Amino acid sequence: MSPISTDESAIIRTERGLTIAGTRITLYQLMDYIHQGYTPDLIRNYFYITNEQFREAMSYIETHRAEVEAEYQSVLQQAQEIREYWEEQNKKRLADVDKLTPKAEYKAAWEKLQARKAKRASSN
Repeated sequence: MSPISTDESAIIRTERGLTIAGTRITLYQLMDYIHQGYTPDLIRNYFYITNEQFREAMSYIETHRAEVEAEYQSVLQQAQEIREYWEEQNKKRLADVDKLTPKAEYKAAWEKLQARKAKRASSN
């Protein structure tokens, strides 16, 4: 998919969303740090972007605040849904793994591990 330029050439829309031109850094990534109260210098240094790139990104965010915030909230919601899906998949997989019995050659090590787990659980 080729990038679609917005009205400001420093910020482009790609399949990943609003992105700083010439990078893979989305405005949503910057928004994570902005919402957490990081200073501009820390954000800029973390992403290895120039002062100009950061200024352009912040200018775009301020100019299009409602649009960027709405998209950011959508990205957060989608990320949460994906996280919940994989947590559920992992629960199922871990439950299946717990049901497995060890191979004969690992039985002694498995019993030792179970004893240590039981001791640790009783001390908590």
